[in-house]
Amino acid sequence: MTSASVWERAFGDRLHALSPGLRTYFSLPPEGRSGYGTGVYEVAGSRLRWLWPALAFLAWRRILFPEYARDVPFTVVNTPTPQGTLRGVRTFEFVGRSREMIDEMRIVDGHLHDFLGRRGGLEARLSATVDDGMLRLTTTRLWLHLGAVRLPLPNVARIALTERTLDAGQHVDVALRSPLLGVWFEYRGAFTYELR
Repeated sequence: MTSASVWERAFGDRLHALSPGLRTYFSLPPEGRSGYGTGVYEVAGSRLRWLWPALAFLAWRRILFPEYARDVPFTVVNTPTPQGTLRGVRTFEFVGRSREMIDEMRIVDGHLHDFLGRRGGLEARLSATVDDGMLRLTTTRLWLHLGAVRLPLPNVARIALTERTLDAGQHVDVALRSPLLGVWFEYRGAFTYELR
């Protein structure tokens, strides 16, 4: 297994500018351990009900989901792999139903890429900036994987993520935005994080 996290390999010294709590979150866990977070999202899902049929398919792939609610409990488990990637599983506890989002962070051609879904069917290249201890990530390119075929997607949607430290833990804000629709999927909230 590599001695540096996928984040450290992608961003190098820029990660030293993060707040101490975020440096722990984005560093490589000790061998045999995973990062475990638990908290509550202030809001999670899509307000646009007419998108829900398409989001139901993406829920089957463990990419997005068709629900929308406030005060949604959640867990996140980040597990490093022997290949030097980082696999994340986020579980959203809606009333009467749990939803999972799965992703795997990898380095591709020197850039950080997020492979979303059970088989990494949606691939996003990410650009990062560190501002006042916060990490901001935005997508710069998207691809769809159909079997062995990797298809570039037009720039019709952008994912923006902000991670910052709070007094009692950490705060995450994720929004998917399109020029015509504005924000059409989001989740944001606070959580605590530890290594187990």
